[in-house]
Amino acid sequence: MMSKKSPNWTLAIAASVCAALSACGDGGTAPDPPGTPSTSSSALSTSTPRTTEAPDGLCQSDDVTMALGKGDGAAGSVYRPLLITNSSGEPCRIQGFPAVSYVAGDDGHQVGKPAEHSGDKSDMVELSPGQAAVADVQFVNVHNYDPATCDPVPVNGLRIYLPQETDANFVPLDGTGCANPDIPGNQLTVKSVHRA
Repeated sequence: MMSKKSPNWTLAIAASVCAALSACGDGGTAPDPPGTPSTSSSALSTSTPRTTEAPDGLCQSDDVTMALGKGDGAAGSVYRPLLITNSSGEPCRIQGFPAVSYVAGDDGHQVGKPAEHSGDKSDMVELSPGQAAVADVQFVNVHNYDPATCDPVPVNGLRIYLPQETDANFVPLDGTGCANPDIPGNQLTVKSVHRA
């Protein structure tokens, strides 16, 4: 049936479709789903703010800087605060447990299991520009493990994902981690983010 339509009728339909599309085009493009990197395929999408910030105001990886504070030792472990500072120009919010892992090598491959969550999930923390939140991290002295069980390897930092974030931050940290993911206990634990 389509092949029997006259060229003029086809052109009229095409013109109507084009007019409808151009009328709807003023509303902008559909937002990317949360956590999806934005693309710059056109001037319109380039000028659009990051869609992950607007709906919920959660802190994203490039909204913050991270650093480890000074630690306190206790029974084969060291506890250090992970300082998460809002370095953007807008307020943002954090709630929950960051994902923390040892990494090594130039390729940043993960060493052992990521940190186990410790304690309850804290309330939402809102950070104004320049304000910091804290997540306390426990580092077990892996030299207390049998080397055959631990498979100790040098590490050069931590890969850290904010809650609900898919892009990571890196914090330099030279040390030793257990490459074996099945050691008894946990070489890393992390508490929920709370106010500094």
